[in-house]
Amino acid sequence: MFQDMIKKLAMKFGNFITQGVYPRMDGIEVLEKEISRWKTSPQRILQIKGFLYYDGEHDILQRKRTMIGEDGKLQEVDNLPNNRLIDNQYAKMVDQKANYLLGQPFVVECDNARYAKLLGSIFHKSFMRMIKTSGKAAYNGGIVWLYPYYTETGELSFRLFPAYEILPFWKDSEHTRLASALRLYQVEIYQGRTRSIIEKVEVIGLDGIHRFVLDKEKLVPDNTDETGAYCYHVEMMDGAGVIQGFNWERVPLIPLKCNEQETPLLKRVKSLQDGINVMLSDFENNMQEDARNTILVLKNYDGENLGQFRKNLATYGAIKVRYDDSAKGGVETLEVTVNADNYKAILEIFKKALIENAMGYDAKDDRLSGTPNQMNIRSMYSDIEIGANDLETEYQAAFESILWFVNAHLANIGQGCFDGEKVNIIFNRDILMNESEAIENCQKSIGILSDQTIIGQHPWVDDPKAEMERLREQREQEQEELRAQYDPFGQQAGRPSAAAVGNGSGVTDEG
Repeated sequence: MFQDMIKKLAMKFGNFITQGVYPRMDGIEVLEKEISRWKTSPQRILQIKGFLYYDGEHDILQRKRTMIGEDGKLQEVDNLPNNRLIDNQYAKMVDQKANYLLGQPFVVECDNARYAKLLGSIFHKSFMRMIKTSGKAAYNGGIVWLYPYYTETGELSFRLFPAYEILPFWKDSEHTRLASALRLYQVEIYQGRTRSIIEKVEVIGLDGIHRFVLDKEKLVPDNTDETGAYCYHVEMMDGAGVIQGFNWERVPLIPLKCNEQETPLLKRVKSLQDGINVMLSDFENNMQEDARNTILVLKNYDGENLGQFRKNLATYGAIKVRYDDSAKGGVETLEVTVNADNYKAILEIFKKALIENAMGYDAKDDRLSGTPNQMNIRSMYSDIEIGANDLETEYQAAFESILWFVNAHLANIGQGCFDGEKVNIIFNRDILMNESEAIENCQKSIGILSDQTIIGQHPWVDDPKAEMERLREQREQEQEELRAQYDPFGQQAGRPSAAAVGNGSGVTDEG
C-alpha cells in the first residue's frame, strides 16, 4: 500500500519535472537527479553564502599570503602577517533594508470588526517578529518560505524555511503558482554513542508530505519518524474521537521574495564587500611588517645566511659588518612607506559603492548636516525607497496567500466564512523625517483634508484608525465634563436655584 503510494507520487513528480527529457526514468530516480543537481548548483551556493556572509563568515577567512617562487609561480608563505579583517557592511545593509519596511509592526485594516479581531489574534507580536525576520532571510537568499501548520494544541502557526532548504517546482515561468516542493535539511542523530549527521527530504504536495532519508544520493522512505513516511497537512479529531487527516487545497508553502527575480542581495555587493575586507587586512599586514618596511642593503656583511641576519637583527637590534681599509662595510636602507590616506580613500569609495549597489542609505550623508529639510531627506532615502517598494509588492502578494490559509483555518474551527472580505496590510516605513515641518503641514491642511487623512500623515501616529477612536473618546469625555458643569436650564451645576434658596425671609417658596 505504502509503496504504491510512493510510486504514484514519484510518477506524478517525474512527469512534471522531466516531461520529454527523461521518458525512461522512474519518478524516484528523477527526484534523486534533481536533488543531486540542485545541491551543488550556483544558485543554492549563493543562497548559502548570503546567510554565511550575514553571520560574518566571509571568503577573506580562507585567504593565504603568497609570493612569487623561483619558478615564477605563486606559493604560500607562512612567515608573514596574514590578518583576516571583516567590516561587515553587507549585514548592515540587510538589517537596514529589512527594518526600513518591516521593523515597525504592520497595521491590519478591515471594515468587519469581528474579522479584524480574529486576525489580530493570529497576527500577534510573535508573527510580526517572524515577518521582520523573514525580510532578512529574503535578502540573504532571494526568497524565504512560510509554512502554515497546526500545533499540538490545534492552533494555526507559521514557521520559516530558508531558501537553501526548498527546491520549488512551479507551474508557471513567473513563479507565482506552486505545484509542489522539496525540502532538504540535516538532522543530528546518535547511533549508540556515535554522533552523525543525516540528510532528510520532504516532498510537499497537495496530497500530503512524503518523507525520505537521502542515503548516498539515494532516496529511502523514512520509517524513523513517528508519524511515518507519509503524513497529512492537518490532523483533527472527529465527533467519535477518531483522528482524521486532511490536506490543504493549496501547497502549504508561501514564497516571500525580496524582488521578482528572487536575487539575493549578496550577488550585487559581494565583490565590494570582499574588497573592503582585503583593503583592511592588507593595511594591517603592512603595518605589522615593521621588519620588512625597510629593505636593508648590506655591504660586506660578516656572514652569508640572511635568515640568521634577520634573526640577529630582531633579537639584538645590532648589525655586525666588516669595515677596514680593504672592505668598507655598512648598511643602507630603502624605505617602503605605507600611505594610510590611500587606504582610507579606497575604503570610502568601496563603502559608498556598496551602499549604492545595495540600494541603502548612508546615515552620515552630507545632506543630513545642519537642519535638513524634507526634500533633502527624501533625496537621501530615494534608493532604499525603490528597494522597499519591490519588497512591499512581493509581501502584499504573499499576504493574499497567508489570508487564504487563515480564512480556511477560521472556517475549520467554526468561526465563519470570511472569503471576499477586504483586508489592507499597511507597512509602517521607518523613515527619518523633519517632524516640525510635517506637523506644520498637517496643521495647514485642517479644513482642506479630512481629519483621518491628516492624522494618517502625522509623524507621531502609527495606527490612524486607533488614533481616530482615541480622539473620538476624548471629545466625548470633554463634552460630558462640560455638561456636568451646567444644568439643563442653563444654571451652573453646584449653585442652588432661587427656589431652593428661598425668598430671604426664611420661608421657602412652594408655588
